[in-house]
Amino acid sequence: MPRTAPKPAAPDPTLAPGTHESDVVIVGCGVAGLYAALNLPRSLRVTMICKEDVESCDSMLAQGGICVMRDHDDYDSWFDDTMRAGHFENRAESVDTMIWSSREVINDLIRMGVSFDHAPGGDLDYTREGAHSRPRILHHADLTGAEITLRLLEQACRLPNVTIYEHVTMDDLVVEKSECLGVRARLADGGRVTLLARDTILATGGIGGTYERSTNYACLTGDGCRVAEAHGVALEHMDYVQIHPTSLYSERPGRAFLISESCRGEGAILINAAGERFVDELLPRDVVSKAIFAEMEREGSRYVRLSFENVPERTITIHFRNIFEHCLEEGYDIRREPIPVVPAQHYLMGGIHVDQNSRTTMEHLYAAGETSCNGVHGKNRLASNSLLESLVFARLAARDIVRRRHHELCDA
Repeated sequence: MPRTAPKPAAPDPTLAPGTHESDVVIVGCGVAGLYAALNLPRSLRVTMICKEDVESCDSMLAQGGICVMRDHDDYDSWFDDTMRAGHFENRAESVDTMIWSSREVINDLIRMGVSFDHAPGGDLDYTREGAHSRPRILHHADLTGAEITLRLLEQACRLPNVTIYEHVTMDDLVVEKSECLGVRARLADGGRVTLLARDTILATGGIGGTYERSTNYACLTGDGCRVAEAHGVALEHMDYVQIHPTSLYSERPGRAFLISESCRGEGAILINAAGERFVDELLPRDVVSKAIFAEMEREGSRYVRLSFENVPERTITIHFRNIFEHCLEEGYDIRREPIPVVPAQHYLMGGIHVDQNSRTTMEHLYAAGETSCNGVHGKNRLASNSLLESLVFARLAARDIVRRRHHELCDA
């Protein structure tokens, strides 16, 4: 079973205080930021910054997988699944764009070395998660996000036009005459930098660090949304926050460990203290979370339980190896006993409003990934749509930057 890619060579750590110029500044080094950089021309100088180290991004934590349209017959059901999960508050054109772009993006990932699991016959192995009407999710065991992110990071680190700086925190945008001209940031030692660029992409992730219990890294505190709003950039649906039904219950402080929805897609069941099922585990996440909270209130308990009794042991130890090993470290053998689970904050469906090309309402400012709201997810995200959505709309941002620059040159 292939595991994750080795960590690439460390990014350049030598950003000095002062003012620096490049063609594009990208804030965030998750899949959205990295894929945008990889889709920009090699002639453009690209500066990327991240608040912590390159591995402390939520893209690394995605367990379940990434969706893809298996064939043309899959379009209608995937579209309907996404709209239904989003309570029909999705932007239909964005959902359409994501679905039709999926196979091309997946092929591009494979070309760059991303290793997806294969079925015994040699074909790609597709799994199913909650609210999906059929299996359409590709995976790399239960470390899909890490596999994709590290492979993209490897590719980005090889590009002579891309420079990545760790431990650089964006504090503000540089704005002149209602146009974004870059960002102001703070170094780990307190030094200040101004990163000027013709175009800026915010890919700063979600808001989980503002919650007491979240599956996100603590450094994700909605920085992109905060600085954008301070300059009058439109935000959208900031109250659309997804609670994931199953994080491992623990009294230890810190990030909640996610128990992937794909576990339930492979047969794991939710049970109460009496060992009774109380919900259809494959309903949308918000519905399952509400059912868990209701059961906890009825019982007066702090958690419910997830049983793997119907999941083959080989699936547990291979497909869910990371989850299996983490639970062992916590004292639970999921092959032999149910584990305590509780809902936790997981994902922001709202964010900085962007159009179909990931443009914000400020000139030369783009947003992609969880910090943006392009309308794909509606009020509640369908499982495993997020990695794909981030990649699709990051690439659209890069292409729009190139297109606009070409038009500007032609008009000059």
